Amino acid sequence: MNKINGLLKGKGLVMSVSLFHLFIFSPLSAQPKEWSLRDCCDYAIEHSISIKQQQNQCRKDEIKLSTAKNSRLPDLSGSVAQNFSFGRGLTEANTYSNTNTSSTSFSLGTSVPLFTGFEIPNQIKLAKLNLEGATADLEKAKNDIRMKVAEAYVQILYDIEIAEVAHRQIEIDSAQVVRLESFVKNGKAAEAELSQQKATLANSRLTAIQADNNTRLAILTLTQLLELPTPDGFAIVRPDVFGISGLSGLTPDAIYSEALGIKPEILSQQLKLKGTEHSIKIAKAANYPTLSLSGGLNTNYYTTSGFKSESFGDQLKNNFSQYIGLNLNVPIFNRFQTRNNIRSARIDQENQQLQLENTKKTLYKEIQQVYYNALNAQSKERSSEEAVLSTKDAFLLMQAKYENGKANITEFNESKNKYLKSESDLVQARYENLYQHALIDFYRGKDLNF
Repeated sequence: MNKINGLLKGKGLVMSVSLFHLFIFSPLSAQPKEWSLRDCCDYAIEHSISIKQQQNQCRKDEIKLSTAKNSRLPDLSGSVAQNFSFGRGLTEANTYSNTNTSSTSFSLGTSVPLFTGFEIPNQIKLAKLNLEGATADLEKAKNDIRMKVAEAYVQILYDIEIAEVAHRQIEIDSAQVVRLESFVKNGKAAEAELSQQKATLANSRLTAIQADNNTRLAILTLTQLLELPTPDGFAIVRPDVFGISGLSGLTPDAIYSEALGIKPEILSQQLKLKGTEHSIKIAKAANYPTLSLSGGLNTNYYTTSGFKSESFGDQLKNNFSQYIGLNLNVPIFNRFQTRNNIRSARIDQENQQLQLENTKKTLYKEIQQVYYNALNAQSKERSSEEAVLSTKDAFLLMQAKYENGKANITEFNESKNKYLKSESDLVQARYENLYQHALIDFYRGKDLNF
């Protein structure tokens, strides 16, 4: 929230709401659709490239799980080989002669793993956990998009409210210019006083122009998050910022306890930690012997120069053979590779445990920050409301004194600026309070909405 606070505090008084609706929210053709925060979040998630990439990662992990499960199945392979030999060789008459020999062989074989040191079941469990972790990462990515959208949404709301404040400032300055023009004609005011007020009005209009650009940029930021082609005609729903519930009964620890069981980033790290247990078991599987069942079919066809050969079909039939066997492989020494793989897997488990703890600490710090920001926003909103009442009364008194000739234009403008500044502060406090309370509900598992 520090970022949005900086954005909010960096704004000055801005344009009028009428101009804002004319140029930003009122297309010339039809009444635009007003987007709620929920609409924006859903649309952004649906069209986000990063979300689609994370979804593809989930699909890849589904394929990896399928591969792990299928490793239990028998395999099947076939081969055909053609060989030629040339040169002198020993004959049946115990003499040597030049002969040419060709052979064609066909084979079909299969093997089934019977025991792999529990490697296959652990690979399947690890693949399942990786898939669940990828799904949690996907939800975390969606939450990140929702928070970015909410931040941009609040920024637009803030700019709209500030526009109304700026509009009142222009109206007040314009009315005073008209009033002074009539006084100058009647000789009741000096030209210098009128010039000073016109300069004040010009500054107010310049501020409105700057605010107009800021608001357009805020809208552009949100529409880009939504992957919309253009910000033209984009409008948002203005929520009720009054009557926001307080934080009674809530503490950072209570919010954190709720968040631990529902936040996807915590679930993802927990699943990865469970996965390291199976990674260690997979590494240990290399210490066990492996047993597999194999079988196959073979046949051959031979021809030798100088000798009469049986026909191709007869040889394939006569040379046909089958085999079946059990293969036992016992590991004895592999240069300490298995031992080091187990050690590396255990270090990975320690690192993952540290990563889980770090994620929990980060979550707790975020909740603390949001909680105390919400408390500060509540206090700031209450004090800002009091400041608006007092500065408004002071401005009305100063306006009456100025119109009766008992105060000068400088005193009038100072009082007016204090009043409008207090209204700007109140707008900032209200939307900051709205945003922080929405974040607290979000950490507690509720939808990010207001």
